[in-house]
Amino acid sequence: MNPLSSPLLTDHYQLTMLESYLQQGMQETAVFELFFRKLPPTRNFLVAAGLEQALEFLENLSFSAEELAWLKSRFGPALINYLEQFRFTGDVHAMPEGTLFFPDEPILRITAPLPQAQFVESRLINLLHFETLIASKAARSVLVAPGKLLVDFGMRRAHGAEAALLAARAGYLAGFSGTSTVLAAAIYGMPSFGTVAHSYIQAHANETAAFEHLVRCHPENSTLLIDTYDTEAAATKVVTLARKLAQDGIEVSGVRLDSGDLGMHACRVRRILDEGRLEKTRIFASGNLNENRVYELISSGAPIDGFGLGTALDVSSDVPALDCAYKLQEYAGKARRKRSEGKATWPGRKQVYRKYDRPNGRMVRDVVALEKDDPQEGEPLIVPMMRSGRRINGINGKGKLEVIRQQAVANYARLPEPLRSLETAPAYPVEISAPLRALAKQVDDEPSAITSAPNLGA
Repeated sequence: MNPLSSPLLTDHYQLTMLESYLQQGMQETAVFELFFRKLPPTRNFLVAAGLEQALEFLENLSFSAEELAWLKSRFGPALINYLEQFRFTGDVHAMPEGTLFFPDEPILRITAPLPQAQFVESRLINLLHFETLIASKAARSVLVAPGKLLVDFGMRRAHGAEAALLAARAGYLAGFSGTSTVLAAAIYGMPSFGTVAHSYIQAHANETAAFEHLVRCHPENSTLLIDTYDTEAAATKVVTLARKLAQDGIEVSGVRLDSGDLGMHACRVRRILDEGRLEKTRIFASGNLNENRVYELISSGAPIDGFGLGTALDVSSDVPALDCAYKLQEYAGKARRKRSEGKATWPGRKQVYRKYDRPNGRMVRDVVALEKDDPQEGEPLIVPMMRSGRRINGINGKGKLEVIRQQAVANYARLPEPLRSLETAPAYPVEISAPLRALAKQVDDEPSAITSAPNLGA
C-alpha cells in the first residue's frame, strides 16, 4: 500500500457510515461544503490552497486488492463488493487556489452520491486544511517583505515527508521565492535555493579555503555562510578572497547570516562588503525567523536582501491548526443544517460574491448566498472544477503553480489596508443573504427539527 495515496488514509467512522448507508439504500445525491468557522486572532484572512492535491485524490480514488483483503476481516461483504468498484463520480466546485477568504465562506463543494461524498471527507480536510494553514502563514511574510527573496527552509522540522513537500508548495503558492527542499522543486516546478551547513566550514582547515572551494565549485551562484566563527572577520576574508577570484572573472554572489543579532551583523557586514567594493554581494539571513522577526529587521533598516524561514513556517508555530469543517448541506434534494451549539451551519448550495470599491479595486465586503435564485452584486468566487469525477478542461494545477502564485500576490493588493497588517484587524464584513437566512429558518421550522435553535447572529 502507498500510505499517501491509499483510500485507507481515512477515519474508521467513514467506513462505518458507508456500510450503514449501503445497508439502508441511502445513495441519493448529497452536497457537502468545506469551510472555516473562524479566524485565529493573528490571522486577518486565509489563503485557499491544496485544491490541486484534493482533485488528484478524487480523480484517482480506488481500492486495491491488498486494501480490500485487509478490510474483509473488519467489514461485511456488501461493503467490500461496493468498494471493489468504488470511484468518485461527483462534481466539485471550489474557490481557485490563491483566493483570499474568510469565515463561513465555503471554499469547496462536493456533489455526489451520499456514500462517495461522505467517504472523502477526512482526506479532503487533511489536504486543504494543511496547505491553507501554511499558505496563510507564508502570506504574512510576503506582505511585510515585498521585493525580498523568501525561501522555505523548513523541511527538516516539518511533520513528515508529505508535510515538507506540501509546505514548500503552499509557501511558494502564497508568494515565496522558492524552497530548499529539492524534491518539492522537482515535483512542483519551483526554484530551489541552498547554501552550505556550518559543518562544511568546520571540515576545512580554515574559512578562506572553505569559501574558495565553494565559489570555485559553483562560480555562477554561491552564498557563503560567514557566522561559523567570527562574522565580521569572515566578511573581511570574503573581501580578500573576492579580489583573488575577480582575476578569474568570478564574483561572490552573497553571504549568509544565521545567528546572533542579525540586524547588527547585517549592518557591519554590509559596510565591510561595500568598503571592499562588493556592493552587489547580497546578504541573506536565516535562523529561527518568522514574519514578525522579518518585519522587525526590515523596519529597523537592516540591509538584508533575503530571508530563509524554516520551522515557524512549516509547522505554522503560532497557529498550528485552523477551525475548519466539512458538513452536509443538502441530501436527496432537501436542504440540511447542523444546529449544534456553537457549530450551526448554513444550509443549501452556496456561492460567495465579492464586491470591490471603484477607485482602487480594494475588497469591500463578501456575501454568502444561495447558488440559485439568490444572485448578488460582485464577483462569484466559487467555480466548477470537476464534473462526473473528472476535471473540467483547463482546470489542472500541474505546470500552473507560478500562475496561481502570481494571482495570490495580486490578490494581496486588493486587501483593505488594515488586513495587510500582522496585528489583528477589525473583521472583514461577510454578510449572509436574506434568502439564505430564510432557508435556515425554513429548515428549522420543519417538523423533524428541534424547536429551539441557536442564534446564528449576523
